[in-house]
Amino acid sequence: MSGSVNHAEKPGIVYETDEPVTYRVDEAGIAWITMNRPKYNNAQNSQMTYALDAAFVNAINDDAVKVIVLAGEGKHFSAGHDIGTPGRDVAKSFDRKMLLPDHVGKPGAEFLYTREQEVYLGMCRRWRDAPKATVAMVQGACIAGGLMLAWVCDLIVASEDAFFQDPVVRMGIPGVEYFAHAFELPPRVAKEFLLLGERMSAQRAESFGMVNRVVPRAELTEETQRIAIKLAAQPSLGVWLTKQAVNHVEELRGKRTAMDSVYHMHHFAHAQNDLVSGNALGGLDGKSMAAANKKQEGKA
Repeated sequence: MSGSVNHAEKPGIVYETDEPVTYRVDEAGIAWITMNRPKYNNAQNSQMTYALDAAFVNAINDDAVKVIVLAGEGKHFSAGHDIGTPGRDVAKSFDRKMLLPDHVGKPGAEFLYTREQEVYLGMCRRWRDAPKATVAMVQGACIAGGLMLAWVCDLIVASEDAFFQDPVVRMGIPGVEYFAHAFELPPRVAKEFLLLGERMSAQRAESFGMVNRVVPRAELTEETQRIAIKLAAQPSLGVWLTKQAVNHVEELRGKRTAMDSVYHMHHFAHAQNDLVSGNALGGLDGKSMAAANKKQEGKA
């Protein structure tokens, strides 16, 4: 079997929307950044990821914005990275935000290694270090790549029906690129979360400190707004310094270096998949992963 890899897109990328992220600032100084691909459960293609980055930049540059809320339109917060919609644009060039070369045209494993340094690891770290308070408002599914978006936020408010999951070991991959699992969860629980790939309820996630508040779905926006308003009343420099203080403790515990190490394991797994099957995801896509998840959870 050949180990050559074809990184071409399916013929004709079709975006279902020109606005994959909506942005508004309310009178309380809260910027509401909302993923807007509900038809595909807010799966993250590059179109969406770069739009998210632009929205974060807008919020940081606007002195009227005191707090940032990250949300997802529709039933689910995010089903993770786009691995199968008509808008999957993994081989498309964008105006890059890091000091990295364009991934398009790179051979073999260099293609994904370069791309994911920018759109996943690099951008998530940018957003995590934002000097303003950030709150993730999570409902329904928060799967794989969705975890990264929630985890970079300072606080997470979840609905009672929210669940968290990283099932990518099914692809032979040790978790998503922004590998914060063993910092968000106790090590043995992180192993369970990854190795079994099962859903973790919002209530269980709260018990480990991964989620701050769990409320009924009907009260999710109201509770998130209430918390955001309290954050907006705090001195902006005090918020920024407090974020830096806690983030620094995480770095002293090895978060960044651990994440860098696992990023290379992640891409070894992609390369192994390429060599063995000719597909970096081990032949799985969004449809097959969703079907496997439903089977695992005992649903038709």
